[in-house]
Formats: sequence, structure tokens, C-alpha cells
Amino acid sequence: MSGIYIHVPFCKSKCTYCDFASFPKEIGKTESYFACLYREIEGRGRQLKDKTFSTVYIGGGTPSVVPSKFIAGAIRQVKKFFNLTPNAEITIEINPGTVDADKIKEYKSVGINRFSIGLQTGYDDQLKRLNRVHTAKDFLLCMNLLKGENVSADVLLGLADQTLEQVLKTAELAIAGGVKHISAYALTPEVGTPIYTDYLNGELPSGDEVADLYDGLKEYLKRKGFNRYEVSNFALDGFESKHNLNYWMRGEYIGLGVSASSFIDGRRFTNTFSIDEYMNAIIYNKSPEISSDVIEGDDAEFEFIMLALRTRYGIDLAEFKKQFGVDLKEKYKDVLALKAEYINVTDKNITIKDDYLYVQNDIIMAFLRD
Repeated sequence: MSGIYIHVPFCKSKCTYCDFASFPKEIGKTESYFACLYREIEGRGRQLKDKTFSTVYIGGGTPSVVPSKFIAGAIRQVKKFFNLTPNAEITIEINPGTVDADKIKEYKSVGINRFSIGLQTGYDDQLKRLNRVHTAKDFLLCMNLLKGENVSADVLLGLADQTLEQVLKTAELAIAGGVKHISAYALTPEVGTPIYTDYLNGELPSGDEVADLYDGLKEYLKRKGFNRYEVSNFALDGFESKHNLNYWMRGEYIGLGVSASSFIDGRRFTNTFSIDEYMNAIIYNKSPEISSDVIEGDDAEFEFIMLALRTRYGIDLAEFKKQFGVDLKEKYKDVLALKAEYINVTDKNITIKDDYLYVQNDIIMAFLRD
């Protein structure tokens, strides 16, 4: 399985926690940017003509803030120059305050069949503090437009003064709206973002408090039929994100657009984070890449282990041996012995026990070789 990621770096306003490549003040460059993006799609598609891709994910930024004709054009260009599997999963991220019936109709007309909504919280005062451009009512109106569709909602944990009751009410709102998938992310205050000031002032919950919110949400979602299949992701059976699963399986993916990252043929590479630099590179038939690394040996093994252990499926021992030519249980027997109380080991796979999945970093880091 391989995936395609397309980055749309525009939004109405910058959320206080956002550290992604998104530029509200540069939305006037939308038409020029997409013209360059279409050219990159064509070029990469020709380079990768021998590969087949089963997912497409349009992220941002806020892809739904631009006119839908640009999104439709990108999908048509992908279908023209890439080999997609029949019924490929095609996802778009949307903000509830930036869509209408016509946009949804055009998205669906070009084959978009999965929608990821940035709900974050069901409380308008919290949304306003985060500088989100939507309300809880906007979310429900959006869900009404998407009735019967495959929809995921993002929920943030660790907001200032956030209570477990608020987290559960947010999840209840999402489920009542009809979502099939919920991604619950712990707020990470990045240096340079406005919310980092709240962190420095001690206004955000502690790590232990966030863990309690997470545990409460996990149990609530379990009762509602949402199974945790990755640390931050919960889904009804059959509605897991295939695109994200490909990342965690260390599958290949090509990133298109500003700041987009790729992993192809053992090489990881990333495009420039500047819109102007990106467009200049495309116009002059140059690569927009700013970094490139070949991942091999112990580093490749660690990536495989780290990504797999984030999921309920764990490390596929046969696949590990197939890719790296070594028996994991033999090579890492010291680590398996050291962390025995936290992991399940069978002849087929190795998983982190359910109670320890949220705090898996110490377990995973034990596999890192000097």
C-alpha cells in the first residue's frame, strides 16, 4: 500500500497552537500555487509511473478554504498522472466554517470519499480562544451536509481549564453528528506559537492531567464501539484511516506541495516550507526538495518498530524478517526481556499492552541502537 499527500498551505486565520506550514496572509497566491502544484503532480506522477497508490490525502492548512475547483483540479491531475487502485481512499481535511453544499458536491464529484473535520472541541469559548473560525453549530451543520459519508473528527486534549466532562461532551457531539472515526491529539505547545505563552505561564494541564483526559475518552469511545487502533486514533470497525495506516506500516508515500514529506525507495525527502521558493523551483523545473536522507540499517529497523508499536497490530515478525533479514526476537531479546511486563509477544507479532499504549515512548526508545 502506498499513499499520496497533497498540502494546501492556506487558511482563514492561524490557530494559536498551529505549527504547520499555513499562511493566512498569502491566500492571494492560491491560483499561482495550484498551477505549480499541478505541474509537480504531473512530474512526480511520471517519475513514479511504475508504482500504484491506494490513498490520497489533502491536508493543510485548511484545504476547504480555497475554491473547490482547485481541489477538484488536483484530484483530476492525480488521477491523470498516477496509478490509483480502484476505490482508492481519498480524504480531504475541512474546517466546518468553510464549507457549503456546493463545495461538498464538487468534492464528491471527483471521488473524494472521506472527510476529516477539525472539530477540536465542542465548546465555543474554547474554539474562540484557539482562534478557530467555526462554532459547534457549524460542525453540526457541516455533518448534516455529510450525512451518510465516511467522516472523521479531530479532538484536542489539554486545553486550558479543560475538564473530562468537556472532552466527553465533545466526543458525544461528534458521534451524534455521525462521525465514524475520532482522532484525539494531546495539545503540544510548540515554541513560537501563541499558545506556547499559555504553557510558559502554567495555564495548560500537566502531562498527568492530559493522560487522565485521554484515559477517560478512551473508555468512553470503547463503550460507543470505537476501537483504538493507534495511540491517537479510534474508529468503528471498517472505518480506520487507510492513509494513516500506511504511515504506521512504514509504507511508501509521495508528498506534493509546500512542506510535504515523502518516503520512496528508502529515501525520505521534504519540500521547502516557503510558498515563493516552492513556486520558483517548479517554474524553473527544479526540485523543491530541501532535505533528503536514505534510511537504512538499524535506523530503518527502528523506524519500523517505532511506527508499528503505535498501533494495536504491533510488529509483524514475518514482515520484519522479510524486510531486514533478521529475527527481531533474537536481535532484540535483551529489550524484550527488559520490557516484558509492558508487551505481548507471540509467534506472529509483538504489541504493547493496552494499558501502556499511551505511554509507549520509553518502551519504544529501548529498541534504539547507538
